[in-house]
Amino acid sequence: MPEFLYKVRDERGRITEAVAQADSQTALHQRLNARGMDVIEIRARGGLMDMDMGQFMAFMEQVKLKDMVVFSRQFSAMVGAGVAMLRSLTIMCEQCENPKLKRTLDSVRRGVESGMSLSDTMARHPDVFDNLYVAMVRAGEAGGILDEVLKRLAEFMEARAKLNAKVKSAMVYPSVVLAVAVVVFWAMLTFILPIFQGLFKNVGGELPAYTQFLINLSGFMRSIWMGLFVVAMIGAAWGLKSWYGTEGGRVQIDGLLLRVPVFGDLIKKVCIARFSRTFGTLVRSGVPMLSALDVVKDTAGNAVLSLSVDKISTEVRQGGSVSKPLARDPLFPPMVTQMVAVGEETGRLDEMLGKVADFYDVEVENSVEALTSLLEPIMVVGIGGIVGSVVVGMYLPIFTVINQIR
Repeated sequence: MPEFLYKVRDERGRITEAVAQADSQTALHQRLNARGMDVIEIRARGGLMDMDMGQFMAFMEQVKLKDMVVFSRQFSAMVGAGVAMLRSLTIMCEQCENPKLKRTLDSVRRGVESGMSLSDTMARHPDVFDNLYVAMVRAGEAGGILDEVLKRLAEFMEARAKLNAKVKSAMVYPSVVLAVAVVVFWAMLTFILPIFQGLFKNVGGELPAYTQFLINLSGFMRSIWMGLFVVAMIGAAWGLKSWYGTEGGRVQIDGLLLRVPVFGDLIKKVCIARFSRTFGTLVRSGVPMLSALDVVKDTAGNAVLSLSVDKISTEVRQGGSVSKPLARDPLFPPMVTQMVAVGEETGRLDEMLGKVADFYDVEVENSVEALTSLLEPIMVVGIGGIVGSVVVGMYLPIFTVINQIR
């Protein structure tokens, strides 16, 4: 989803600058106006060149998931113990170590002090409190169970962090090994093969075709054409990223990723686990069904899943159930649709979604272990093959000379 830099004036006349994601500038303008903010400027974020030094420092500062988990648990404990809202926010602000979160909490405290609700104040900081967080806090305020909702938020974010860690662990190993293989191959062609090339010239005679190919490749990698190739690859990556920033591009690329052998199945399981965990947490916290589906759609992390959730939301808005559009969607296995159907029939949808999420968390963990076990020998053989192919190319002419001498 495209990102925009915006500058707004709140009800007290304070000017705030921040970054937000939206489908378009018009959609973001309407969203900010709905929050009672006077929009001064909105522009597409084109990168670091669009920022002054203050904005650059704010961009570099990140609020980690761990910081949000600690904040949510401590805030829940204080609210549950009967500590006043303003005093709780003051204490949290004073002991917060993350500079960006500290500034945000101070702004939230001042907003609550001016008479705004906690959820509305948090909604003014979408880069820290996303739609899911704001929706759950708003439901907790309405139901008088804010402490319980904050506790559920902490548990939800811990589960999400654990899921992200599992996925990253599956991607780190092949990425590192692939990077090492590329560096080794480049070093051998750039520094080692040219040494043997001089020896080949002194020996004379016609070189084997494979050795000549490696020498030509080595010359290409040490020429200006290699620089142009790298620039072209960077341009292609930038173009792919720009295309992914469009709605059609996201749908095409995310759909392609779901069809990739081995990795596609893992991505699908991650999507189902994230959908079930998010949807179940929102329903359990008392968020209205349509609002919960809107939040799930915005936080899906996959454009194909977002389209599926949008279809579910449309049918529910027309009076239908959740399980029927799920059953028609190939992204969701029959087990998921049956669990959701049972949850709707028994009035325990949140519980069933939680069980689905737990099941797919285990499935993701098993898939990661299986993928790692599969990739380890493949990567070892791959690096050996890369190094061996260059070594064979360097020694083929020597074997040829020995045969000629014999």
